[in-house]
Amino acid sequence: MSNPKIRLPIAGLTQLTTLDFPGHLACVVFTQGCPLRCGYCHNPQMILPRRGKVREWQGIRDFLESRRGLLEAVVFSGGEPTLHPQLPEAVAQASAMGFKVGLHTAGPYPAKLAELLPLLDWVGLDVKGNGPEYDRICGRPGLWRRHTRSLALLLDSGIDFECRTTVHWRDFSLTDVENLALALADRGVRRYAIQAARGEQCLNPAYRQPAIGTPTPDMLEKLVARLEHRFDSLSLRN
Repeated sequence: MSNPKIRLPIAGLTQLTTLDFPGHLACVVFTQGCPLRCGYCHNPQMILPRRGKVREWQGIRDFLESRRGLLEAVVFSGGEPTLHPQLPEAVAQASAMGFKVGLHTAGPYPAKLAELLPLLDWVGLDVKGNGPEYDRICGRPGLWRRHTRSLALLLDSGIDFECRTTVHWRDFSLTDVENLALALADRGVRRYAIQAARGEQCLNPAYRQPAIGTPTPDMLEKLVARLEHRFDSLSLRN
């Protein structure tokens, strides 16, 4: 039986993906609302929070029921899914239906992440920048320290997780990316992905144009070659 009180605001659904939960056929449930204001954000329509309606999560449950035996996993993404107090109940329901559960988060609410970790099978942690640069890139002061606590929780949990950084070259130099990757490796991160920001429909119109000093593919490949020995897995995603 579903809990009629779960009101999770749903912003979208990707019905099938092989990319968002490594090694598993998954769907992605996007929630509405995000406390960050990254200039490169390509889903600005998901930023403003709202109260969810019961029928929204029930619609996702109905979809999951129809995919039993076909899908292996459910990933909660956003927006920022940990913004929502009823996310643990939704995660628990998806797990009870037999699906592995993943989470995409930028780590702004470490206490909520700690509550969720026992229910999760995998986490993708967005790393916006190195230390205080996190706050500059995401447009909100004081979040990098919360993110640091979230990373520490993941490192201590034993759960399978990946760190990933979306790079727009208005925010980073090649050296900045290298220093961030090395800092994560020094913390104990074993899986890391560097992914290029998408230029269309960015929250800040200035980010819709290529940045001056954008490195060439050859420069990026050389960066990966310098860094890959520090990680079990290091990927460069377009």
